Amino acid sequence: MDETPPTRLWHLYVVETAGGALYTGITTDVVRRLAEHRAGRGAKALRGKGPLVLRHQEPVGSHAEALRLEARLKRLPAAAKRTWLAGRRAMTAADPMA
Repeated sequence: MDETPPTRLWHLYVVETAGGALYTGITTDVVRRLAEHRAGRGAKALRGKGPLVLRHQEPVGSHAEALRLEARLKRLPAAAKRTWLAGRRAMTAADPMA
């Protein structure tokens, strides 16, 4: 019997620094990744920029899908990224199952 391991679910997350900058990343474990960022491991862009606040997280699907969404968000200017975040919050508030 050929059993393939289950595909890991990837998540997109957005962290805000103490200075108000937004950092976008992907991971299979948001809690672990945020702890790594807060401990100064991982992204150099976040080191010394705390406290860090998780502003958004959502399951995306495959690694490839997560990479595409992350790249699209990283290309947005800060104002457009905040508008995107506000839209995601509104969508989640309107649909508690989202």
